[in-house]
Amino acid sequence: MAPERESTRERTPVGATAATRHRTARLDQPRPPRHRILPEWDPEAFGRLSEKIARFLGTGRFIVWMTVVIIAWVLWNIAAPRHLRFDEYPFIFLTLMLSLQASYAAPLILLAQNRQDDRDRVNLEQDRKQNERSIADTEYLTREVAALRTGLGEVATRDWIRSELQDLLKELEERRRHDGHVVFPAERAERSPRRDADDR
Repeated sequence: MAPERESTRERTPVGATAATRHRTARLDQPRPPRHRILPEWDPEAFGRLSEKIARFLGTGRFIVWMTVVIIAWVLWNIAAPRHLRFDEYPFIFLTLMLSLQASYAAPLILLAQNRQDDRDRVNLEQDRKQNERSIADTEYLTREVAALRTGLGEVATRDWIRSELQDLLKELEERRRHDGHVVFPAERAERSPRRDADDR
């Protein structure tokens, strides 16, 4: 078993340096960039360009210029001398150019619409979160106002104190009429019958 294990292992020759050893990918270092055959582009920049083109294709200026070009194309290929014409009567080259323009315009418009949909989705998500925060804040403020109302219901207000004082004054005036002198309720409760007899 031991000789088989030694034969399967890679042996480094004596005196081998680190340069001659087989290099393996290290996990603690980033990979080197790969060389790609296809060209790379920034999708954000391409999306912005497609939005500009789609915005231009949807304007009246583009329709006017396209109409002018088509009329000039047709008039030139009908009225110009035969050796200067580049597209004869069925105007096949004009049809090819218009279909080529349409085949490029449709994906660009779709790409611009997809980017607009993504922006709308992000805006809707932000609006939804803002509405949730507003609802939570409103519910919190409603609870606080209700707590303040219940707390204020137990606090003595100025009108309540005034009405209590007026009731006390009326009660004191009635006692003065009956007894001839003012006796506060606390003093009357504290006095004993023996003390009243001594005072007389």
